[in-house]
Amino acid sequence: MAGRRRNIVFFHPDLGIGGAERLVVDAAVALQDLGHTVTIFTSHCDPAHCFDEARDGTLDVRVRGNTLIPPSILNRFFILCAILRQVHLVLQICFITSELQQLKPDAFFADQLSACIPLLRFFLPQTRLLFYCHFPDKLLAYRESAIKKFYRIPFDWFEGWTTGLSDVIAVNSKFTRQIFGEAFPTLESREPRVIYPCVDVQAAQKDSGIEGGPEPLWKGRKVILSINRFERKKDIGLAVKAFAGLPPAIRSRARLVIAGGYDPRMAENVSHHKELEQLADSLKLRHATATNIATAMAVPDTTDVLFLLSVPSSLKLTLLRSASLLVYTPKYEHFGIVPLEAMLEKVPVLAAATGGPTETVVDGQTGWSRSVEAVEEWTEVMRLVLSELSERDLHCMGDAGRQRVVEHFSQVTMGQRLDDEISAMVRIKKRPEVFGSHFIVAVVGFVGFNAVLAAIVLPAK
Repeated sequence: MAGRRRNIVFFHPDLGIGGAERLVVDAAVALQDLGHTVTIFTSHCDPAHCFDEARDGTLDVRVRGNTLIPPSILNRFFILCAILRQVHLVLQICFITSELQQLKPDAFFADQLSACIPLLRFFLPQTRLLFYCHFPDKLLAYRESAIKKFYRIPFDWFEGWTTGLSDVIAVNSKFTRQIFGEAFPTLESREPRVIYPCVDVQAAQKDSGIEGGPEPLWKGRKVILSINRFERKKDIGLAVKAFAGLPPAIRSRARLVIAGGYDPRMAENVSHHKELEQLADSLKLRHATATNIATAMAVPDTTDVLFLLSVPSSLKLTLLRSASLLVYTPKYEHFGIVPLEAMLEKVPVLAAATGGPTETVVDGQTGWSRSVEAVEEWTEVMRLVLSELSERDLHCMGDAGRQRVVEHFSQVTMGQRLDDEISAMVRIKKRPEVFGSHFIVAVVGFVGFNAVLAAIVLPAK
């Protein structure tokens, strides 16, 4: 390792199984492999709903700040509760358990939620902090009413201010860097570093010498695979519509498998799964839902669309190795780790021609890029893969995909980029000012938030 060993502390709000969580886990493992000591603090990590490294002892994951503030109030106020939970976490590890001081961190890595930054700057002023922006939260929030727009004003300001207090800002793609600049014009002098997410290349390379491919999961049916969280913004319905457009003779020899993150605590996950079932019904596609490989294998042979909920890493890998094509439907995806996972397993990718996938999928070489507005073009690619392209054609495309991932998106590459940024960051002398009038406003705001929350919650107890 080029630099000295450091104690690096991560802060992430909810260590589930989404793309942001995959990046955090990969970044932590990569830095740990370089000899650093890594500790992750989070407000929530369910052993039944997280990545293997977060529960099997690979990483030191500590759940704190989860006893006073609920994740939401009446299924609302998510951002307010998330901020308060992170504030609670920092205060707990600083004043109740004193863990943070005992760890003697050389650097902080925070992502997704920037509320902790001014507090960490205040309590440990010598420790430098890198903030990884997957995508500006202000652009992810729904603003369907004037009240919601007004409600978001202080949070949008707060996000920009706290993000600007970090010593280094990193983003996951050139696309996100462009969006970041547009979202935070007051931070125009801060040029975010692009540090691409990664996949575990070494594990895949261990299998590269094995002759022959895996046995098909469902004999007589090729697999068109979609992996995404069950959220409307992922546009999974596009895959269902495109699959329904295939000629019946071709469709009868294939199965669309829609797998991904599903949390029964999240109302949108539950409702969107039902919406997709209704869409399949309207298109006269036979469908089934499974939660594990046993129930998935037991679905009727006539099933056209299979919904797989909360897919563990081992099952996802099995699905990828059995797939003929991965379809990645989100429009303006910030980066998209799933296309890399597919290309690493030599699976061609059909992705939206916008956002992060344009930096990973090379049209005509490792897969296809198509407009999400043109459903018929997605259907045509599916038809090509299922009935026209030869196995040799698909194999060559798969080889090109794996080579691209190995060269540009390995865990080693990401770990070295992070290590370089952290090594440079700890030498920074001039830092963003934190102890001005804005800091006082923020502290008063935190106190006000807690007072409002107490007024809502305490009478109910």
